Amino acid sequence: MEKNQIHRVVNWTPVPFNKVNIQDDFWLPRLTTLKQATLPACLAQCEKTGRISNFARAGGLEPGPHQGMYYDDSDVYKVLEGAAYTLMLERDPVLEKEVDRIIGLIAAAQETDGYLSTSYTLTSPELKWTDMEKHEMYNGGHLIEAAVAYYEATGKRELLGVACKLADHYLSTFGPGKRHWVEGHQEIELALVKLYHITGEAKYLSFAHWLLEERGHGHGSGAIWEKEDWGPAYCQDDVPVKDIEKVTGHAVRAMYLYAGMADVARAAGEEAYLDALLRVWAHTVERNMYVTGGIGPSQHNEGFTVDYDLPNHTAYCETCASIGMALWNHRMNLLFGDAKYADIVELELYNGALAGLSLTGDKFFYVNPLASEGNHHRVEWFHTSCCPTNLARFLPSVGGYQYAAADQGIVCNQYIAGHAELQLSDGFAVRIESATEYPWEGNIRLKLRPERARTFPLLLRIPGWCRGFQVFLNRDRIPPDAYRLEKGYLVLERNWNEGDTVELRLDEPVQLVRARAEVEANRGRFAIRRGPLLYCLEQADNPLLRVDDYAIPADITFTFVSGSDILEGTTMLLAHDRQGNTFRWIPYYAWDNRSPGFMQVWVKEFDTRALYQE
Repeated sequence: MEKNQIHRVVNWTPVPFNKVNIQDDFWLPRLTTLKQATLPACLAQCEKTGRISNFARAGGLEPGPHQGMYYDDSDVYKVLEGAAYTLMLERDPVLEKEVDRIIGLIAAAQETDGYLSTSYTLTSPELKWTDMEKHEMYNGGHLIEAAVAYYEATGKRELLGVACKLADHYLSTFGPGKRHWVEGHQEIELALVKLYHITGEAKYLSFAHWLLEERGHGHGSGAIWEKEDWGPAYCQDDVPVKDIEKVTGHAVRAMYLYAGMADVARAAGEEAYLDALLRVWAHTVERNMYVTGGIGPSQHNEGFTVDYDLPNHTAYCETCASIGMALWNHRMNLLFGDAKYADIVELELYNGALAGLSLTGDKFFYVNPLASEGNHHRVEWFHTSCCPTNLARFLPSVGGYQYAAADQGIVCNQYIAGHAELQLSDGFAVRIESATEYPWEGNIRLKLRPERARTFPLLLRIPGWCRGFQVFLNRDRIPPDAYRLEKGYLVLERNWNEGDTVELRLDEPVQLVRARAEVEANRGRFAIRRGPLLYCLEQADNPLLRVDDYAIPADITFTFVSGSDILEGTTMLLAHDRQGNTFRWIPYYAWDNRSPGFMQVWVKEFDTRALYQE
């Protein structure tokens, strides 16, 4: 990607998920499980581990020392954000009462000048703002996001008031003519843009922009910067953000940085960031992303090493990093209007991020390898539990990735059954009712109900994995000369009337995926994909196999087993080779939900002799 390219910025408007009602056989049960199991589990663990009590102690409401780590406040904030999203979908007085109780503790812990970080308040108040690694603004960013979400869900302002007071404390301490600051773990930047949108206060957007501009100028100091094998690149402080060429360092921090850059580019018109975002996106996706959407192969730095270093057994692929990829790519889609970014969001929704949560909703992966000998399992909680609480806030917002408003038209990015109330950019109202069995089948039916007959474009994403499709209007097939394909979208522009129905039929054959030759770990191997789902072999379905002790011919034939009672009705792929052997693949997101055993995404390709050597 050359510098100083000219890019057409579209600035699409997302349709918030509280305007989207999900009635989907795939997602609705997961949202129900999240409300009934994941949120209660996270709240209980935050209580059990002292994360919630820390606020009461910092506020003088109960005695006792600080428990846990300096970044643990953020877990409470993320759970509250997830609770707020759940309340937007369905008000629950019991859950709301509990959230209000915790908000009261948070408000009590805030100091008179607006400062809020329970670790420093309780352990070392004299050391505030002395080490840029200690997540002070990272914690604050998650507080701001929770506050915005809870205000939108309930109209209650107490937590929003805490967030504004905290942000004003930042502004009074740092900024032009004041102190420098480079937050070791990004997050505050995108949170401030949200605060700007909800309050209309331009100072919050300006401060987010200033924080981005602080990077790469030698202002960073603290544990990260002094560690020789990490250094400034670990937290993306090695070059000014507009000069970023490659993805480096800690994967989650990088994703939050790029998401914040995209937000500021959209909200403030910061064109200097556009080239950098496009360059680093290409470098991340084309050279440093796993087939599942996972990123960050190394446990050592929870992030990136060198191009094409994508080991399978030791893949780190932190769940939070997959969530961060979805957050960043969603913003890139809104900024540039290209379906390839929504493709990555889909990849994370159905694979990289979703794998982090058990089907029961109460066990979690922090690390997401692409192969296991049977010793890697989900657990109820972690000492550092950013991933469970991130899932608790990410998954309830899935509806917010579905639609956008663009150029007086409607964009359909994700295919989820339900209905949505949309407004075009001039306020014209359109209701969309969608029906689909996605991701198991590629048939999507959309019924449009505009407030009156009107001409506007409807953009339907054609996923990058799709090799063939058909489109119908009111049951009549639309010929190719009646629509156009543009940046991954099928654009259908016509005069829409009440009840017009569009049906999109995406072919979903089984596809064999091969890695680029540069990926040493996957030479002579293939992976299996069907539609948006990556599949894997698991020992529970293949008891005679052992990891990497077999090879499979690439000319095997597949059949589907759907609607079974296995793994909550997942569609299993059965493959049969010429020797009569049968192999069973399940979706990657569903592995390790049964008896322990091996798992493998990339399998050896057999092309010469018999499958098994006796």
